[in-house]
Amino acid sequence: MEQLKLNQRDFEQIERKQEDAEKISGESTSFGKDAWRRFRKNKLAIAAVVVIVLLGIMSFIGAPISGENYFKNDLMQSNQPPSSEHWFGTDNLGRDVFARTWYGAKISLFIGLMAAFIDLIIGVIWGAVSGFFGGKIDEYMMRIADILYGVPYLLVVILLMVIMPQGLWTLIIAMTITGWINMARIVRGQVMQLRSEEYVMASQSLGASSSRIMFRHLVPNTLGPILVTLTLTIPNAIFTEAFLSYLGLGVPAPLASWGTMSSDALPALEYYPYQLFFPAFFICLTMLAFNIIGDAMRDALDPKERK
Repeated sequence: MEQLKLNQRDFEQIERKQEDAEKISGESTSFGKDAWRRFRKNKLAIAAVVVIVLLGIMSFIGAPISGENYFKNDLMQSNQPPSSEHWFGTDNLGRDVFARTWYGAKISLFIGLMAAFIDLIIGVIWGAVSGFFGGKIDEYMMRIADILYGVPYLLVVILLMVIMPQGLWTLIIAMTITGWINMARIVRGQVMQLRSEEYVMASQSLGASSSRIMFRHLVPNTLGPILVTLTLTIPNAIFTEAFLSYLGLGVPAPLASWGTMSSDALPALEYYPYQLFFPAFFICLTMLAFNIIGDAMRDALDPKERK
């Protein structure tokens, strides 16, 4: 069998251009940057973000632009159709629907964001502690959560709204009494998966406290599911407020929200449909935008989707 002859030239490094090396090495990136890159590619999600931003801006400048007070009654101007004077028309008390729509946006968005924020704080702390310590602590904490979860959510909210003095914060508190449980379960599951990782054991061996390990190492690594759950909690809170307003348990007068406006406009739907159209349209638009953002974030943060 003939032997293959090798010489020194066979082992010399080939010439490599700088641009080829950059293509091979690629740009250094992190999971967060990669997720953001994939999220930006979703044009529908970016459009949804723009819609939410615009709604937030209009909630502050919409009423001043109209030049009308959202609570001003003028029975001589009641039930006027949309016109150059009243862009969205007026309601049965002569109040400007445009001004009330954007003031209602401020109230509805505030309720959604605040309810989601409280759910976030309680749920993350509860879930992180339960998942990290496990054992009896986990068993007792999750049994409490299971008992609360077993009670119908809307029944709890309606009961609290009937018992407690009616008000904006009463509504928010009623929605968060059991609203945090879903967040807690998600965080608990993620923490239980991560607590046996090497970096957690290394932190424990170096004497790091349990609170530091939970909130400096474990919780940040569950940020993806937390953000997705948060974006889906906001529209749920807005819809719940609208439903309670339909039952007469929403924000008290003279405050206005999209829910109270829809409830007030419903009896006159046959004759003045525009009074219901505008608040109902913005409720649907807001819920759709947040749901699109949540779905896009779930796809962007899924490690299986990384290229």
